[in-house]
Amino acid sequence: MRESFHGNQKTSDDGPLQLLSFTSGGMEFGVDILRVQEIHEMVGFTRLPHAPAYVEGVTTLLGFVIPVIDLRLRLGMQKKPYDKESRIIVVESGSALAGFIVDAVKEVLKMDASVTGPPVPGVVRIGTEFVSAVGKVDSRLIAVLDLEKVLAPDGTWSLGPEA
Repeated sequence: MRESFHGNQKTSDDGPLQLLSFTSGGMEFGVDILRVQEIHEMVGFTRLPHAPAYVEGVTTLLGFVIPVIDLRLRLGMQKKPYDKESRIIVVESGSALAGFIVDAVKEVLKMDASVTGPPVPGVVRIGTEFVSAVGKVDSRLIAVLDLEKVLAPDGTWSLGPEA
């Protein structure tokens, strides 16, 4: 199964954020829909020697060999076995593509930028360095990921020359 999401509206700092929401480790996250290229069911990976534990390996998606990152491990959560709800979200970071594995994809939603704020240490259970904002949609609290920080090289690997 393959679903494509391509944003057709730009958001401004004052307007609504268009996010793809998903869960990992019991938390709900969002990423800018304009950065999402595709969503895939789980596929096989080729492990990379000396890669950090959160890098599952590489796979071919969208005609490119891309790194696949387990978002749970990257955010400091416990690993869990992948199941029928697990998905790979392919995102664009600069001129590179990467995939990250999430527990489940929920929906595309709009969040009013005026109801978001910076993450509060102790409220968000993961390292706040990976979250750019936290906002509320209905009764749900959604942590907006900072893709550049999630996908940033840590000294042992990188997405490519531009990363």
